[in-house]
Amino acid sequence: MSHRFRFISLLRRRCYTLLFDNRTLSGRRMEAFWVLTAILSVAVLFFESSAKDLFPNTPNILQRFGWIELAFTGIFTLEYLLRIFSTPTKDRYPLSFFGLVDLITILPLYILWLFPSLVSTGDVEVLIRLLRILRVLRVLKLLRYMNEAGVLWRSLMHARHKLSLFFGFVAIILCLFGGLMFAVEGGRDGFSSLAASVYWAVVTLTTVGYGDITPHTPLGRVLASILILLGYSIIAVPTGILTAYMSQELQKGREQRSCRHCHRVGHELDARFCGHCGTPLPPLRSQLIDKKPNNRTPNERIDD
Repeated sequence: MSHRFRFISLLRRRCYTLLFDNRTLSGRRMEAFWVLTAILSVAVLFFESSAKDLFPNTPNILQRFGWIELAFTGIFTLEYLLRIFSTPTKDRYPLSFFGLVDLITILPLYILWLFPSLVSTGDVEVLIRLLRILRVLRVLKLLRYMNEAGVLWRSLMHARHKLSLFFGFVAIILCLFGGLMFAVEGGRDGFSSLAASVYWAVVTLTTVGYGDITPHTPLGRVLASILILLGYSIIAVPTGILTAYMSQELQKGREQRSCRHCHRVGHELDARFCGHCGTPLPPLRSQLIDKKPNNRTPNERIDD
């Protein structure tokens, strides 16, 4: 029994290295494979949605795309099961952000297999669209391999209170100008309700200007001009807030990387060698959306 447990432990360790650790050559190759597979699956989905227009002379084209989707589902199912098998229980991969994404993106085909009555009883077109939406979520898999996505996510989390305050202020402005335009225009020229007036205020404040609803009274045009100028004034506020927090996160990342030889800090996140002495820098494992910094070594036991 001890040999069996030892074999399972070694297998779990090997799977963990391939799926979660990109510090090794095999891990980087496996990472490139999963990135390419996710991109191809999303690209096939876009071709499938317009297959009848792109391939009008191929009567069974949807069936062929179905077989391709079957292959992708099998690959991603194997990935999901191997990640559950190799992940330590304390990491709780199935309940993490990427664990839920991996599960949701393989569900569409299994839903059709387990509940075939959905195809015959409901609206098939609506069902297919909903299942395609779930498959499009495979693009979120790419976030796992974008270390810089952690910088953006942490910046959003740190700035969430200021951004919430800003969008609350914007909502007040939209309701105020929407109510004023509804009263000034008298329910004519598209301003038929308060909701339609607030929709016009959103389009005007963001300087999109569809032109489907336009004011025709002199006072209404004055209010529209004020709202447009106000939109230009405040549209850069959230960008400035987020940029400030991203700069702080990038600076923290630079300070975390120190050269083993000269002990200098301030290296760029993508730097591989020290800019002062040329010594190779240690790899940077950026914190992802749902992960804590990974300090596990390849030889550490993972069957805890």
